[in-house]
Amino acid sequence: MAVKAALLLAAAAWVCLSAAAASAFDEVPTVAFEERFSPLFGDGNLVRSDDDRSVRLLLDRRSGSGFISSDYYLHGFFSASIKLPKDYTAGVVVAFYLSNGDVYEKTHDELDFEFLGSRWGGQWRVQTNVYGNGSTSHGREERYLLPFDPTLEAHRYSVLWAPTHIIFYIDDTPIREVIRHPEMGGDFPAKPMAVYATIWDGSTWATEGGKYKVNYKYAPFASDFSDLAAVGPRADPVLRVPRSAGGDADLQDLLGLMTADYAVMTPQKRAAMRAFRARQMTYTVCYDAVRYASGPFPECDNSDEERDNFSAWGESKTVVMRPRARGRRRGRKAGAGAVARGRSTVASS
Repeated sequence: MAVKAALLLAAAAWVCLSAAAASAFDEVPTVAFEERFSPLFGDGNLVRSDDDRSVRLLLDRRSGSGFISSDYYLHGFFSASIKLPKDYTAGVVVAFYLSNGDVYEKTHDELDFEFLGSRWGGQWRVQTNVYGNGSTSHGREERYLLPFDPTLEAHRYSVLWAPTHIIFYIDDTPIREVIRHPEMGGDFPAKPMAVYATIWDGSTWATEGGKYKVNYKYAPFASDFSDLAAVGPRADPVLRVPRSAGGDADLQDLLGLMTADYAVMTPQKRAAMRAFRARQMTYTVCYDAVRYASGPFPECDNSDEERDNFSAWGESKTVVMRPRARGRRRGRKAGAGAVARGRSTVASS
């Protein structure tokens, strides 16, 4: 009873937090595409709106598509409202992420939202990744079911990256916090990163370990990005220093970032985060005793109560994806598709 009551209180806090925080997050300045971003690949599969405030990324047999920020950032707050493709989307991957892989091929840093398509129409999953200094071989992945249909309307996905911690948000609700621990060493992202958005063919891994492929009968797959925001000190990716006047100006930028509402984890936010994770998280590396037999990562906020919800390999024993009838019919017809240009990632089950 005590646990149930705590979850109910946390859920109530989440609802109140979303309503209260909306005004604070709405103050984050958004930009036109050409102000901060450039096409990355896909040619005609990247379609900009007439007012240049939104971008549609398409995946078809010919290619996926994507864009990149014009600058690299050393910490900041990065956000986009994203509407995901509808209907059968097995094998499709939509990503909104930070990376410096083009500069540091073997020692890159990365912070990801990866959206993994489904046979069941709107029942997408989202994966968050934290990599530092090329640590993909022992990455810090988590996966969640979304508590809404992300194909019906756009929802906001944000990453706060500070020198001391990282927070992932969905619609103003924090879903994951990574506090920098001394034992993380280079595994905590610390080099300037660019902002990316892509859609691509992840047939080899994205849906049930690659069992279900992209079916181009349902192409083109379209994902819409709007409300683009990139707030933080722009930096030289090689010299790893801000591109500003330096000195007091840099300190002021960092102070502004660290004291912003989105950078401060209040008790109400933490309660909302725990409520989300209790209901929606399907995998966390923190309880993966099979992949990491030596024990959890040092920054993991482990609890016996939460551990009971997960099997030995970090998969949830309580959160279950419920297939839709129409999805089952489409799932049987799914076929393999051509592989479009994308980027490498750690395999997901």
